[in-house]
Amino acid sequence: MDRLFELGSEFWIAAAETLYMVALTLFFGGILGLVIGVVLYTTRPGSLIENKAVFNVVNVVINFFRPIPFIIFIPAVQPLARLVVGTGIGNNALIFALSLAASFAIGRIVEQNLLTVAPGVIEAARSMGAGPLRILRTVVLPEALGPLILGYTFVIVAIIDMTAVAGYIGGGGLGNFALVYGYRQFEPVITWAAVILIVLFVQVVQFFGNWLARKVLRR
Repeated sequence: MDRLFELGSEFWIAAAETLYMVALTLFFGGILGLVIGVVLYTTRPGSLIENKAVFNVVNVVINFFRPIPFIIFIPAVQPLARLVVGTGIGNNALIFALSLAASFAIGRIVEQNLLTVAPGVIEAARSMGAGPLRILRTVVLPEALGPLILGYTFVIVAIIDMTAVAGYIGGGGLGNFALVYGYRQFEPVITWAAVILIVLFVQVVQFFGNWLARKVLRR
């Protein structure tokens, strides 16, 4: 316990690094994932803007990258990270890898949640003369908003988990803190302090996501 007090400043810096990585990953990965999901939904056979070529290409790309374990995915995209952010190591490179990995998962979640919108609602909008983009913006996305919030909540929890794994390959945050000061120095109290704070982050995110989804679904 004394050792944990000695490392108090490092502990909170690591916590801030975790929140920083999660926030930026959610921003970049969330936007890219939303675009991917919308493209998958709108171009699939029988959808708003049917385009089998685009759908098949995007679908294959997602199916190729999604199964790759994150601990392998990070070194695999290091050359691309160097090209985009100028370095293959450190938090910025990890945020790039996290955002890319999260975007594929988010894209599939967005697609699946948009598919839950009743076809009758879409047909009603079409019968009133609404075009594909207007239907997407004013009907499909609002109807699927509650499930989308829950889907993004699930992804945020997964991102928090991924930032902890990133500590094993040189990333910052609570995962690296637990590894360096806890596991490697045989200090279980430090390890459990990091674990408890990660669990607390997850609980807060899940609670807020559930609350927001309930509010949207009751409208």
